[in-house]
Amino acid sequence: MRVHIADHPLIAHKLTVLRDRDTPSPTFRALVAELVTLLAYEATRQIAVHDHAIDTPVAPMVGVELSRPRPIVVPILRAGLGMLDGMSRLVPTAEVGFLGLQRDEETLQAITYANRLPDDLSGRQCFVLDPMLATGGTLIASIEYLLERGAKDVTAICILCAPEGLAAADLALGSRGGITIVTAAVDERLNEKGYIVPGLGDAGDRLYGIV
Repeated sequence: MRVHIADHPLIAHKLTVLRDRDTPSPTFRALVAELVTLLAYEATRQIAVHDHAIDTPVAPMVGVELSRPRPIVVPILRAGLGMLDGMSRLVPTAEVGFLGLQRDEETLQAITYANRLPDDLSGRQCFVLDPMLATGGTLIASIEYLLERGAKDVTAICILCAPEGLAAADLALGSRGGITIVTAAVDERLNEKGYIVPGLGDAGDRLYGIV
């Protein structure tokens, strides 16, 4: 499993504003989209392309275009939806599927409640969107689900990661190839409630309010 921490001053600046508890939801949503676009640029460095011949106004040439089957973007409901806009700006032709997983606040284990994905993902490159890699349960379950259905490789884009979550993901998935985690930062630790410290709070609540 490969972990890439995107070290860029714009990413660090936007992340700082996201962390601020006084940042209102509309600003938070806009910044998440901007930040995800920057992270997606790093996450798509290995996206599959092939040669494509075109004619420019001056001369013919051979460029590249995205290969088929098209990549599939998988936001994890509900907070992952807030990341979809930023990803779609960079890869507008990607297909979109959805997984609904939530963390049981007592056991901290992931529970699946929705699935809108093809049964066969053979040869597909998948990009999972999940703002917080805390305990790792949700992300591990999501990646295992995609690999079991034949995904070629899986890249997870997370705004923040906890060391404990990365360790759990590496233990569960490290022996399997084709897995990458791209994040803006790895924070200090998890607290007793399983929240990332210093973190930014509950991403879903800050995006959409408490439901």
